[in-house]
Amino acid sequence: MNIKQVEGKYFMHTYRRSNLVIKKTKNQFIWDEKGKKYLDFFSGISVCNIGHCNEAVIKAVKTQLGSFAHVSNLYYAPVQIKLGEELAKRSFPQARIFLSNSGAEANECAIKLARKFGFLNPSKSGKRYEIICFNDSFHGRSMATASATGQQRFHEYLKPLQEKFVFAEVNNIDSVKELVNDRTVAVMIEPIQGEGGIIPAEKTFLRELREFCDDKNLLLILDEIQCGIGRTGKFYAFESYDIRPDIVTIAKSLANGLPLGATIAGKKCAEIFVYGDHGSTFGGNPVSCAAALAVLKILNAKFLNNSVKTAKYLRGKLEGLKKNYSIIKEVRGIGLMLGVELTVNAQKVVDYCLDKGLVINCTHNTVIRILPALIITKKDIDNAIKILDEALKWQTKILKNG
Repeated sequence: MNIKQVEGKYFMHTYRRSNLVIKKTKNQFIWDEKGKKYLDFFSGISVCNIGHCNEAVIKAVKTQLGSFAHVSNLYYAPVQIKLGEELAKRSFPQARIFLSNSGAEANECAIKLARKFGFLNPSKSGKRYEIICFNDSFHGRSMATASATGQQRFHEYLKPLQEKFVFAEVNNIDSVKELVNDRTVAVMIEPIQGEGGIIPAEKTFLRELREFCDDKNLLLILDEIQCGIGRTGKFYAFESYDIRPDIVTIAKSLANGLPLGATIAGKKCAEIFVYGDHGSTFGGNPVSCAAALAVLKILNAKFLNNSVKTAKYLRGKLEGLKKNYSIIKEVRGIGLMLGVELTVNAQKVVDYCLDKGLVINCTHNTVIRILPALIITKKDIDNAIKILDEALKWQTKILKNG
């Protein structure tokens, strides 16, 4: 049997995989089993932000593996404690960290933290537990995070969902205000919706949201699983908005390919959890923490500033394509988290590009999602745009010919 047949026989059919069989990766490139080289503009869904097989990360991982891979969170692992310190320094004053294995777990922790905050800080009518989320959001696939996700396609077969998640419209503060009541405890939002189609929150909206949460004593939770860790040109996306959340969650690219998530709480709720309130067997794995420390060291101001310049160049090239093709409805996003919305289904364009050696992604049916490593060059962008141009020309011709 070939690999596709083996996967089909032994795995649950939860992924719609392409025919790409990966043999090796390096920096911004992927090679398949036949030796064909691909330019990766997806980074494993914004995971390998500093490139595949980064030498500093590999060295840190090997060194930690030579000492220990796991000792339980009942004991102190110096590399884990050091990572918590570094994350707190990059976040906000009096921050407290909880390390987990994934974005869903980081968000699950944030939800539990908010619920306990509402228990300890009730309204006149009793404890608060309701969380306002947003239409087209995505927060994970656990029962709680799926219930907090504002897309019906993720709810099929899961009902009854967990209760007390309600949904507002991004960039519409009135829709948020209409949902607030004595049971409301928090607002949870992605600064840039990823699975929802690369939809950035407007600066004025997030600032109004921050002010509103302060006025109503609500926690503001920012899910930066996909848009954080340098993706927007800042370490956190919220830095581009000049606001500060009460809780921020990160994962995906934190350890550049190794499983690691973090929930970071500010002063308002940093002391809410006590012994036994939450835990994780593998959360904050020492090997993953070593990788994350290497990532943080690389993501300095000079590195991030260079990614901003690269992002502007890429955005300009995409806007150029928009002028040439009527099937491009909009180019949007921040930094190197960009979406190209088409008037037609985007999957055929994505498949064409893959065949020609460019890895991109389709999300929300009509949006080409572009998430390249932050190390890409102008030459890489020129090569990617050339292939995307060919794909759009091919799709336009098909539509014209009926």
